[in-house]
Amino acid sequence: MTEVRNDLVAKRYAAERRFRFYGATALALTALFLAILLTDTVIKGIPAFHETSVELDVKVDPAEVDPNNPVGGNYDKMIKEAFRAEFPAVEGRTNQRALTALLSSGGADALRGMVVADPSIIGKTVTVPVLLSADADMFLKGMLTSQTVAPGTAALHIARLDGEEGFVLTGDKTGEEAEKELGLAPRDVVRFKGGALRVTGVENGYLKAVPVLATDPAVTTVGPGQWDIVSFSVPESNRRINDNQALWLDELKQEGRIENSFSWRFFEAGDSREPELAGIRGALVGSLLTVLVAIALALPLGIAAAIYLEEFAPKNKWTDVIEVNINNLAAVPSIIFGLLGLAVFLNFFGLPRSAPLVGGLVLALLVLPTIIIASRAALKAVPPSITEAALGVGASKQQAVFQHVLPLALPGIMTGTILGLARAFGETAPLLMIGMVAFIADIPSGFTSAATVLPVQVFLWSDLPELAFRSKTAAAIIVLLVVLFALNAAAIYLRKRFERRW
Repeated sequence: MTEVRNDLVAKRYAAERRFRFYGATALALTALFLAILLTDTVIKGIPAFHETSVELDVKVDPAEVDPNNPVGGNYDKMIKEAFRAEFPAVEGRTNQRALTALLSSGGADALRGMVVADPSIIGKTVTVPVLLSADADMFLKGMLTSQTVAPGTAALHIARLDGEEGFVLTGDKTGEEAEKELGLAPRDVVRFKGGALRVTGVENGYLKAVPVLATDPAVTTVGPGQWDIVSFSVPESNRRINDNQALWLDELKQEGRIENSFSWRFFEAGDSREPELAGIRGALVGSLLTVLVAIALALPLGIAAAIYLEEFAPKNKWTDVIEVNINNLAAVPSIIFGLLGLAVFLNFFGLPRSAPLVGGLVLALLVLPTIIIASRAALKAVPPSITEAALGVGASKQQAVFQHVLPLALPGIMTGTILGLARAFGETAPLLMIGMVAFIADIPSGFTSAATVLPVQVFLWSDLPELAFRSKTAAAIIVLLVVLFALNAAAIYLRKRFERRW
């Protein structure tokens, strides 16, 4: 009998150890997946918090700017002329368009701001940080292709082909031996003072190349160490920056004209079709206005309903039905509330579409059951002796509840409210149904202005084809997570700070 009992005890201990192991494994896997998700989001989002610009010396032409109305000057023309002046060898409309395409469509904003702030610089030459395009920015951050530069170690001989637009590259040897001697491979770019050529392959025993930049025909031989081999991991046909633009950007970088700075624009600007100009300020303001409406409605109504149901309502079948429905509403999918808002607030009452007012009303309905349940739990946690003592010294039921029970339950109520606020801040589906998915470039100025919210902004950017918006999407997710973590941290702090043990 003793041996049987020992075997049973051993089996129970073994089962307990397995259970602990399974629990620890589940926690470890959860932490691992969470760490992978956060790490991936941060890696993709960090580049969006930095922007790249080029410093240009721009002459503020008095013929292009009216001193009495400096806002309306032709700053874009002055910026492009100054940029083309940095590359005088670039000729032809196609090449010049490719050159100016490296600048952002909002690149002239910095110059406009300088002139508006100080009109006395009209007629002078000033140094202006001009924002680069999203493609140029991603290339310089290494997000489009990796770039390696190696010095040429042998003499390079260049010969122009007769009747063709191309060149022959040779060293002291030809054919495959020339490839090995020069260290060249197809798609490599040969850069030297006087031009740049891209190797296309070997033909008839010779390395053939085509011009990338305008090449001086007088250059026929380049000595060792006087030319570079520029290699890109992604072929030119598969990236949005061609070899010409890559070499121009590399030249600006070598001259020290490229500046990388923190992108305050990301927090100060609204949405834009241009990735480098897009920001989250409009979505943040829209989220704050929407959540303010939601909390202004849900908080007093939720607390009042909780107090009535917990302290004053008679215990009968009607209150039982109400309690069951409140619990069921807390589990209803959020998109159902969006359909309700579409049918009632927009179609019946005719409120403005895509407005924080309507979004706040929908979110108020969404978080109201959560606040009621959390508030009732906080009121129920207060010992009955508190109420009994108040009633025993002559206080009315109302006085006992509002002057004794409610203050003691307030920390728990606020914790539930903050958690409801965090849920409202991160909701997307119900707001899509009421039209808050539109492209909104302006910053909302009121509760009835057209607006969007941060989760919807993430949804909009994730659906855009431009590669640069991927980084913007991840950065917006980081901001959203920081806000949600802060709200949850506040809830934990309030619970710990005002928690009482009865």
